[in-house]
Amino acid sequence: MADVKKIATRESYGNALAECGAQFPDLVVLDADLAGATKTGVFKKAFPDRHIDCGIAECNMTGIAAGLATCGKIPFISSFAMFAAGRNFEQVRNSIGYPHLNVKIGATHAGITVGEDGATHQCNEDVALMRTIPGMTVIVPSDDVEAKAAVRAAIEFEGPVYLRFGRAAVPVINDRPDYKFEIGKGVLLREGSDVTIIASGITVSSALEAAEMLAADGIQAEVINIHTIKPLDEELVLASAKKTGKVVTAEEHTVIGGLGSAVCDCLSEKHPTPVLRIGMQDVFGESGPAAALVEKYGLDGKGIYAKVKDFVK
Repeated sequence: MADVKKIATRESYGNALAECGAQFPDLVVLDADLAGATKTGVFKKAFPDRHIDCGIAECNMTGIAAGLATCGKIPFISSFAMFAAGRNFEQVRNSIGYPHLNVKIGATHAGITVGEDGATHQCNEDVALMRTIPGMTVIVPSDDVEAKAAVRAAIEFEGPVYLRFGRAAVPVINDRPDYKFEIGKGVLLREGSDVTIIASGITVSSALEAAEMLAADGIQAEVINIHTIKPLDEELVLASAKKTGKVVTAEEHTVIGGLGSAVCDCLSEKHPTPVLRIGMQDVFGESGPAAALVEKYGLDGKGIYAKVKDFVK
């Protein structure tokens, strides 16, 4: 897929905020001295009076956003996932989640594709943390098109939303006329009969690559893009599991508490099905080039292909 257009979803986040600024006058963007990295600087340039740099103080930023939400504003707080979800968990839980305020969390630089910044900055636990907060919607877009659509949907949605974006450029796979984004609704990308691959974020394009390779081996894989981890599209998950009888989940996140866990929660209760979870296997990441790390931890097309093929056999 070397010739496929690639864009980092953090770029999409900044561009989407700027594009929506004029249409939504109550939109306010807060950043923690990271506007250049999170790309909210694009919004700042277009709407300087509605951008607040809170300094390196995510927890304080969250309190400010909560206050703005009580005044009818639509605040987005922005920082790296490690800080927006990790350092900030108590404030997100108590100041945003508990009062169910209309605050959006734009978390960038998530997962191992943060690359050379290493394990301390590679947040592979954020989806799990945010899933546990009652009433929190959790979205992990797969590409530029989906990220922009997710930002707009979050603005129009009433309630707290966590959006996860990446540092590295990823293939644009949803650039088609019939693409439609809806919170809580997965997207069936490829039909199959032998196994279901449910993916989110960067692993969606990897899953499509894997499905092509599996097809050459006579294995027909159904591929589903679950961009909304919470609420999960249980109807789509169950329908596919009943059809294929085997399910594989793929995510750039720990297999504990993320997409894999959400799918297993659903299937164990409503239609017990063999499941293989591909992701970070209870380990921290490490420093290195993003592409090399994706390959090492088996989240690229070849890695998913090999694991799915062995699972089906």
